[in-house]
Amino acid sequence: MSKTRKLLVTSALPYANGPLHMGHMVEYIQTDIWVRFQKLIGNSCYYVCADDAHGTAISLHAEQQGITAEESIQQINKQRKQDFNEFMVEFDLYSSTHSEANKQLTTEIYNKLQTKNCLTVKTISQAYDTEKQMFLADRYIKGDCPKCGAQHQYGDNCESCGATYQASELKNAYSSLSGTAPVTKDTEHVFFKLSEATELLTAWLTTDAVPKEVRQKLFEWVNAGLKDWDICRDAPYFGFEIPDMPNKYFYVWLDAPIGYMSTFKTLCEQQQLDFNEYWQPNSSCEVHHFIGKDIINFHCLFWPSILTNCGFRTPTAVHVHGYLTINGEKMSKSRGTFISARNYLDHLQPEYLRYYYATKLSTSIDDLDFNTEDFAQKINSDLVGKFVNIASRCAGFITKKFDGKLATALPETMQQFYQQFPQAAETIANFYEAADFAKAMRAILALADTANSWINDAKPWVIAKDPNNDMQLLQQICTVGINIFRVLAIYLKPVLPQLAVNVEQFLNVSAFNWEDSQELLLNHTINKFKPLMQRIEPEKITAVLDASATPIVAAKEVSKPTIEPIAATIDINDFAKVDLRIGKIIEAKNVEKAAKLLQLTIDIGEEKPRNIFAGLKSAYTAEQLQGRYTVVVANLAPRKMRFGISEGMVLAAGTGGKDLWVLEPDAGVQPGMKVS
Repeated sequence: MSKTRKLLVTSALPYANGPLHMGHMVEYIQTDIWVRFQKLIGNSCYYVCADDAHGTAISLHAEQQGITAEESIQQINKQRKQDFNEFMVEFDLYSSTHSEANKQLTTEIYNKLQTKNCLTVKTISQAYDTEKQMFLADRYIKGDCPKCGAQHQYGDNCESCGATYQASELKNAYSSLSGTAPVTKDTEHVFFKLSEATELLTAWLTTDAVPKEVRQKLFEWVNAGLKDWDICRDAPYFGFEIPDMPNKYFYVWLDAPIGYMSTFKTLCEQQQLDFNEYWQPNSSCEVHHFIGKDIINFHCLFWPSILTNCGFRTPTAVHVHGYLTINGEKMSKSRGTFISARNYLDHLQPEYLRYYYATKLSTSIDDLDFNTEDFAQKINSDLVGKFVNIASRCAGFITKKFDGKLATALPETMQQFYQQFPQAAETIANFYEAADFAKAMRAILALADTANSWINDAKPWVIAKDPNNDMQLLQQICTVGINIFRVLAIYLKPVLPQLAVNVEQFLNVSAFNWEDSQELLLNHTINKFKPLMQRIEPEKITAVLDASATPIVAAKEVSKPTIEPIAATIDINDFAKVDLRIGKIIEAKNVEKAAKLLQLTIDIGEEKPRNIFAGLKSAYTAEQLQGRYTVVVANLAPRKMRFGISEGMVLAAGTGGKDLWVLEPDAGVQPGMKVS
C-alpha cells in the first residue's frame, strides 16, 4: 500500500445547539479510526472539523439561556472539545463556522458564483410571524398533520405518522415562537442555479466518490428535475450578512460545508501547508467526507456543484453511515436511551465504545444498534477474555522465570505457526481502508482465538510447575504469545489508541507503526504486566441509563416537610367552577429581571396557545420544561403583570424550591384533557 498519499478528512459539522450524544459519536469515532489507520501506515493525513454555528435555532437556544449567541456557541465549543478529547477523537484542528476565516471564504465563493452567473434573485412567499416580526423556517411552524391529523407537528414532517409535506399544508398552523397564526409575505432570496447542474452531477454521481447504496436515491432527485437552491435567509438571523444585500444572510447550509475548507485553510496557515495543493482541480491529494445518510443531498448534489463552479476540486469520496438506535429503539429521554457523550464518559471507558462501534461499522448505510447486553458481552469476551488474555497468560512467566527477557530465538515450528499473524496485515489493512471496520475486528478476533487455542495446547502453566521441565521451551512459548499480542495490539491501535500506548509501555518499545507488525521481538526485556482492561459490570451500564433518563414524576419522600396550614374551606359548588386542563409546554423562556418566573407558551387544546407566567425557575430551566405537560387552571381571569399578560395558572406538586414537579413528555395525556 502506498505511503505517499496526502489526505484531508472531515466529519459532518455538529450543530451547536446542544451537547454531543451517542448518535453523534458514531461518525466521529468512525472517522477517527480511519484517520488513525492512515497515519499508522505512514500517509500524510489531516482531520478537521468545526461546530456548525449559524441559524435561527442557534439564536433561540441562546435566548432560552439568557445569553448571546456568541456566548452560547463558545460554551458549546469548549465542552465539545473536551468530550472529543476524552473519546480520543483527535482532530488536527477543531474550529467553528462563526469565524473570520469562514466569513472571508464564504464571501469569496459567493462572489465567484456571481461572476459565473450561477446565482439568481427570486421573489418567494414565506410564512411570517407578525408578533416576532420575522420569517419562519418550516421547523418553527407547527400545526395539525395534513395526513393523520396529529396536533403540534413540525412544518416539514410529522413525528406521529412520519409523513413529509410543505408547511403551507399544515392545518391550524401557528408559530412555535409566538403562538400566533403565521401570515404569508413576499421576500427576495438568492438562489443557486442547481437546475443547471444536471449534466455535471450525472457524471459525478457515477464515480467511485459516491457510495453505490445512495446513488439510486440521488439519481431519483436528479431525474425528477433539480430545483434551484435557496442560499439566503432574512433578518433576524444568526450568520453572515450577504455583502450586497442588507438584512439578508447566507443560509447555514452554504457556509457550513465551506467550513471544511476554511478550517483547513486556517490549519494550513498554522503549519505552513499548501491549501491550493489540496483543493485545486485534478489535485493528486485526496478529500474524504464522512457523513450520515440524512445529509447526502447537501454533500452529493449541492456541494460538488458549488465546488465545481468555483474552480475547486470535488471530494475523492463521501463515506455514509446510518443512524444509531439504543436497544432497538430510537433514542428517548424518558426511556433513558438518549445518552449524551458526557453521561457515557462519566461511567464507562471511552475505548469500550470505540471498539463496539468498530464491530458494527461497515460499508453499509444500515442503522447501527447499541445493544447494552451485546455491548458488555463483546467487551468482556473479545477484549478482556480473548485479546488481553493472551498477554496475561504469558507475561507473568516471562517476568518471574526469566527476569522479563524474551527468548533469543524460536524453533522452526513455532516460527511457522507465528507467521500467520503478521501475514494478516494486508487483509486487515484493506478492511480498514474500505472503512469496513466490522470485518477488520472479526479478522483480528479470529487471530486472537487461534492464539488462545495454541496457548491452551502448549500449556505453559504446566511446564512452569515442574523445575525439571524444559524452561527454554516455556520462555519460547511465552515469547510467541507476547509477540502475537503485540501484533494484534498494532492492528487494534486505530480503534484502541490509549490501550496501544499502555501496551507499548508494557513491552518497553517505541510507538507502534503498521510495519512493526512484520518484526519479531526477541532477546528483549519487557516490563511487568499490569491489567490493561477491566470487565464491564452491569451496574455501570445501569448508571449510564439512569443518568440519561428524565426522572419520572412520582411521589417523593421529604424529611420533615414544612406543611402550610389548610386554607378556609370552600363548598363543592365553588370548586366546580375551576376548569382544570392538561397543557403541553411548547415553549419556555427566561423572564428578564425575574428571579422565579418563566414565560410559558402552553397548548391546552385551543386554537391559540396560552401565554402564562409561572414560578418554576427554582426547579427547572426553560429548556427542561419544553415538551412537558402540566395542569392549568384554564378559566382563571387573565392577569396583567409587569412582564405581560398571564392567561391562566400552572399547577405543580412539591414543597417548593427545587422540589416542584410537572408531568413527563410521555405521560400518556393530551393537551386539552379535562382533569377530574
